[in-house]
Amino acid sequence: MPRTYKRLLAGLLLLLWGAAMLAAYQWYEARFIRSFSDQTALFYGERLRLPAELAGPGPIRLVHFWDPACPCNVGNQQHLAELLEHYGPLGVSFYAVQKPGSKGQLPATLSALQALPDLEGSAQIPASPAVAIWDRDGQLAYFGPYSEGATCTSSNSFIEPILEALAANRPVSASNTLAVGCFCQWSAADD
Repeated sequence: MPRTYKRLLAGLLLLLWGAAMLAAYQWYEARFIRSFSDQTALFYGERLRLPAELAGPGPIRLVHFWDPACPCNVGNQQHLAELLEHYGPLGVSFYAVQKPGSKGQLPATLSALQALPDLEGSAQIPASPAVAIWDRDGQLAYFGPYSEGATCTSSNSFIEPILEALAANRPVSASNTLAVGCFCQWSAADD
């Protein structure tokens, strides 16, 4: 009888362990693994306005929109650090807007980003991570994601070609974009 009892207890423990692992995996999958085909966002930049002290002619200005709770940030933070390293010395100014009401801090590699707490229209953006770029005349040249797809690198990024065009004084007008990728909702659906 004791031998049967031990086997039964071991089988029950193994079954409980398997159920716990399955529950943990389902929680992780629901929280962090997303179906990218369902993550479509329309980025409409017409409402975005730089604060008065940054508006008008000046350097090219890049604004990074981020939500500390969004797991999609991990994919673009290394890329953003590379952009800072390459384009900062060329005179591009970098700013960050954090999702209203969220708490968190950018990694040390992005410490050069200047916080921009008040950007008109930023409460209504659809998703993050996102980026807005203003040209030297103070006109919004681009608003949208860093790239399309699950990850962001310099090889699939929209940002480098836009910054290169603006640096060469070529006009860019892409303030409304539709993209599929890793995004987290920023504003309420009815905003």
